[in-house]
Amino acid sequence: MGTKDIGSKDNVHGEGNYEASRQYNSATKKFVESGRVEQAARDAEPRSGKEAAEMKQAEEAALLRAKHAPDGSIDDAMDNDRDDAATAST
Repeated sequence: MGTKDIGSKDNVHGEGNYEASRQYNSATKKFVESGRVEQAARDAEPRSGKEAAEMKQAEEAALLRAKHAPDGSIDDAMDNDRDDAATAST
């Protein structure tokens, strides 16, 4: 039928895809160790004022959707979400 069994090893994605996580971590480690990070950062810099403004706007839009507290900590935001959920259920 083309579907995988629910218990199959390829279907382990409950709290995340462990194999994809290992692949990402390995590739990231190789990239950092390659010494190409500084050049990649320079290559990613905006090439004009217009591009810089677009990048800033994209960053601000992403931060609006991010799960973090105003001070930048993620754990506090998660705690606040739990507090909000607890308050809403009472």
